[in-house]
Amino acid sequence: MKVHDVIDENFEELALLESLDMGSPITRTQSFRKFVLQGIMYFASQTMNCMGQTIPNSLPGRFTTMTLKAPVGVVGGIIPWNGPLMSQWWVIGAALATGCTAVIKPAEDASLTVLRTAELLIQAGVPEGVVNVVTGLGSEAGAALAAHPGVDRIAFTGSTATGREIIKASAVNMKRLQLELGGKSPDVIFADADLDKAVPGAAMAVFSNTGQVCYAGTRLFVQRSIQEAFVERLVEFGKSLKVGDPLDPSTQLGPLISERQLERVMGYVSIGGNEGASLAAGGNRLQGDLAGGYFIEPTIFSNVSNSMTIAREEIFGPVISVIPFDDADEALRLANDTEYGLGGAVWTSSVKTMTKMMHGIKAGTVWVNCYGLVDPAVGFGGYKHSGYGWKGGPQHVEGFLYQKSVCINED
Repeated sequence: MKVHDVIDENFEELALLESLDMGSPITRTQSFRKFVLQGIMYFASQTMNCMGQTIPNSLPGRFTTMTLKAPVGVVGGIIPWNGPLMSQWWVIGAALATGCTAVIKPAEDASLTVLRTAELLIQAGVPEGVVNVVTGLGSEAGAALAAHPGVDRIAFTGSTATGREIIKASAVNMKRLQLELGGKSPDVIFADADLDKAVPGAAMAVFSNTGQVCYAGTRLFVQRSIQEAFVERLVEFGKSLKVGDPLDPSTQLGPLISERQLERVMGYVSIGGNEGASLAAGGNRLQGDLAGGYFIEPTIFSNVSNSMTIAREEIFGPVISVIPFDDADEALRLANDTEYGLGGAVWTSSVKTMTKMMHGIKAGTVWVNCYGLVDPAVGFGGYKHSGYGWKGGPQHVEGFLYQKSVCINED
């Protein structure tokens, strides 16, 4: 809880560093305060919850048998650039709660908040060497961490391709792994949904953080009977968003993280048009006062087929692909027609439809009439090519422990 208090006291500085480093709007990074502090409090509550059991046994003689939980040891945390201020706590919080030590490798594009947090942990009284930070390129520092025989567990968030390499590297000492990888999440809008909530909800499911969110609902399935009207409202909402200087409190979308990412997103915009999707809004790099920055308009493609490249591959930018469907069976088939399984959502006023979709969507998290809410006490995880392992909740803490049995001879 001393860590909680020190982070709380210095959160304005951390939020500013996050905005300066990766371009997220300052109002967004400041809003992380509650989530980060909730997470720290949750992990603090778990420090006394790492329990074993005393178990009856069938051994001959007088024996007491029990199980204990022990820290796995050194945990390597490879942190993504799209939200290090929050994502680092999935490693730090669980490590402190279980008695592990951690070596964190932040992304080369955004390391400042992780480095500053490490300094604040020392200030809070965490012994030196418990939480360590190693900066560097993923292909060098990250790969070395994944392959190091002295690291007992890896927690990684990033691309599916890199996740596969970490799986291979983990074989050196049978590391435990928790992998949160790519996503192409379905967001399904039924005609009976409350559109006043569904329009902004679906828009910000993608446009938040300029689309640089792993579980962004980039495949937006809209029931055919309302598709045209929904796209019109979606376009209107997208045009109302202010893109600009992330340090301006009125800014809602900042720049993309880098020129490389901008080129990637613009490449997908070109591919979408070439494959026959209709560009309903956006698609341009912003000029004027923002010329030279990595700013792109909120972009919406309509009349997209689920087989198109923009509907199959993770773009990681503010690009929505609107795909029509007729009924719940078709929506479910299309939603699951992907190699990913990180998140998904359904918007409807029908309990029957909600139940069908929440049981049928193959993803680690399904939201109903909302999008993107995460509770540290509940957690989330991936399915299929979106990875495995759980972040948050007791299961997350269990991943930092191993179990041992104890047999005591009483004679």
